[in-house]
Parts: sequence; structure tokens; C-alpha cells
Amino acid sequence: MTLYKNQYRIESTRLKEWDYSRYGYYFVTICTKDKQHFLGDIVGDEMELSEIGKLVAEEWQKTEKIRDYVKLDEWVIMPNHLHGIIIIQNENNVETHGHASQNPHIPSGDAFNASLRKDNLSNIIRGFKSATVKKAHQKGFTNFAWQSRFYDHIIRNEKELHDIREYIIYNPSKWQFDEENKINDKKTKY
Repeated sequence: MTLYKNQYRIESTRLKEWDYSRYGYYFVTICTKDKQHFLGDIVGDEMELSEIGKLVAEEWQKTEKIRDYVKLDEWVIMPNHLHGIIIIQNENNVETHGHASQNPHIPSGDAFNASLRKDNLSNIIRGFKSATVKKAHQKGFTNFAWQSRFYDHIIRNEKELHDIREYIIYNPSKWQFDEENKINDKKTKY
């Protein structure tokens, strides 16, 4: 942690040299505030969505409808988090400044600051989280909130993509062993 204006702040977990508006596959995990079980329950090996969970599912599916450069791959809603694969198909960043599209770095000397772009991963997640909280509050679920950050992993090859898809698909059946399962957490009181 570093100090900013005499207060500690958490450093970003994003790769500093990566342009998150660049074409790619991204595995994201978005957790509810304090990892509260707002989104439903696992019954057997299946997720049964609560009203908030259904709202989250609807908004997640809208992500690719309102952003033409985004496609959704495998995803699952769990009691206190969402896992999903987002594919950013931003044609504006396929070839930049004569660098091959496979280059994972922001070209040196690039004039724009990638973090300010509207079509990057953080802004996609921010828009999704904002929409779900707003709609949940409108429906009377005023205590619903997301954690302020999210986890991401840049998927770099077919094996990773396959493994992450399987992880997402089988996540509900492994919930009983998950450390986030409130049954397994003796210290948390819900």
C-alpha cells in the first residue's frame, strides 16, 4: 500500500503495461459488498437466483447488447459473486502505431491514456455494477452493493480459456467446499 494525501490506498491489481481496451479475453470476478449472499442460494448443484440475482443476470446479459465491442462467454452467478468471461472486440485497437495486434503492451509513445478510454474493462464493469445497484435500489433492495473493486485475469491461450470455462461451469457444484460459502465460514455472521 502507498500513501496518498496521508492516507493509505490500495494499489491497482491491473497490469500497468496492458491496455484493457485492447482486444482480448478477460476472466472477471465481481463480489458483493462484504461478500453478503444477496444473489441466491446453491440447492444441490444448481444456483437458484434471488430477485437481486435475477436482476444481476439480466444486466449482465445486457452488457453485450449495449456495447457492440463486447461479447460474453461463459458466466455464472454465485450467492455472493459473479464469474464471467468478457471478450473485448475493440477493432480500434487491433493494430496501433504499426505494432502487431498480438503485442500485449501499450505502444511506447502512445498519446492517449488507456485508463481514460470509455471502452476498457474497468468502465464495462463500472457500468454494469452501477446499473445493477440502481435497479436493485429502485426495487427496494437498498442494502445491495458491490465491493468497490473486481478481480480480473487476462486469458492468454486456449488451455487457460478451456480451464476457466470449466471452472465457471462447475463452480456451483463445488460451492459446498468454497471458502466463501457462509456455512464454511464460522466467523461470519449473516
